[in-house]
Amino acid sequence: MVAPATLALRPWLVPAPSRADRARSLHTSPLLLPSTSVHLQSNGGATKLFSTCNRVSSIRAVAVDSDQLGSSEPPQQIEKPKKYYFVVANAKFMLDEEEHFKELLYEKLRLYGERNKEQDFWLVVEPKFLDKFPDITKRLKRPAAALVSTDRPWITFMKLRLDRVLSDSFDADTLEDALACNPVDLHFEKPEIWTAPYKKYEFGWWGPFLPPPSI
Repeated sequence: MVAPATLALRPWLVPAPSRADRARSLHTSPLLLPSTSVHLQSNGGATKLFSTCNRVSSIRAVAVDSDQLGSSEPPQQIEKPKKYYFVVANAKFMLDEEEHFKELLYEKLRLYGERNKEQDFWLVVEPKFLDKFPDITKRLKRPAAALVSTDRPWITFMKLRLDRVLSDSFDADTLEDALACNPVDLHFEKPEIWTAPYKKYEFGWWGPFLPPPSI
């Protein structure tokens, strides 16, 4: 039988660094190396050497503006313009002829009320933002009416549902800028004969969906 191998480790002396070495070490940034532990294992006369490295946690440096040092107030954030989506057509079609439009808007308003959700859609008669879309305005009969919302999927649905409308989007810094409109008097002639199975829309039904006076 072969006796198990043993390894005796004796402390050994390290020469003291010279003055020149100490001077160089002051100007040299030391490297962080993972600590290493060594294990000896004897198995049937064969000695194996295992090395295990322990991870070294890293340190993240964060740059801070000198003006923020010693201040407990968070840095001010600049508000970005909000995106608004819309469908638009001539006002007579949107407000007097399209038989589904009124029901769709009132149903959405009822749903928002049940869920205590803030209204994010409005009707704007003769909106000023149309000046940014000459390709749309040249295809519109005036006065025009636009359905404006921050809800892009819903506006896409309304475009498909109403069909004979034009659609696009724009950025605005404030809700007041987004819903700004030019004053206009609306007047729709009543048809002499009404053959539809439902009652004709009453003039002014769109009032709850106009921009609030506060803006």
